[in-house]
Amino acid sequence: MAVSRTCLLIVAGLILGQVLALYAMGRTPICTCGYVKLWHGNVQSAENSQHLLDWYSFSHILHGFLFYFLVWMVFPRSSVCQRLVLSVGIEAAWEIVENTNLIIDRYRATAISLNYYGDSIVNSFGDMLSMILGFVLARRLPLSLLIAASVVIELGLAYGIRDNLTLNIIMLIHPVEAISQWQAAAAPQ
Repeated sequence: MAVSRTCLLIVAGLILGQVLALYAMGRTPICTCGYVKLWHGNVQSAENSQHLLDWYSFSHILHGFLFYFLVWMVFPRSSVCQRLVLSVGIEAAWEIVENTNLIIDRYRATAISLNYYGDSIVNSFGDMLSMILGFVLARRLPLSLLIAASVVIELGLAYGIRDNLTLNIIMLIHPVEAISQWQAAAAPQ
């Protein structure tokens, strides 16, 4: 995927804007535990969404798949650079909105996210890198492989943490009690 220096500078500027907006909103730069791990796998802990990568990073890879195809469908004549810039802009906007009190409180109202207090800036940056990885994969891999990977990711997350992108969207828009009870059954007592 050949992208120009200008394109990379625009992407870097959007990511910097995301980081600065989150900082201005009072998001912590790193985990309040005082260190940054590459991976944090315990969803039911105060360190979830505080380190560079976590289970939800896989959902952000799916964002990359979806944004690549969404931008391609809406703007079929767009260049790869334009698609990347729009995808990064959408992801940056989501990362900012996701870390508002409105969305944090909405997530916390569901069983799986009771300990969620928003992302650290480093985690939000990791989410962006995951989305970009998904975008690059969507650009390079056949659609059938991307669909299969999406199904495996969604089922793997549902099995592993009782959450995934689909459940996250459902519970954010219109919580379902049966899903909430199923997710709560996995939470430590």
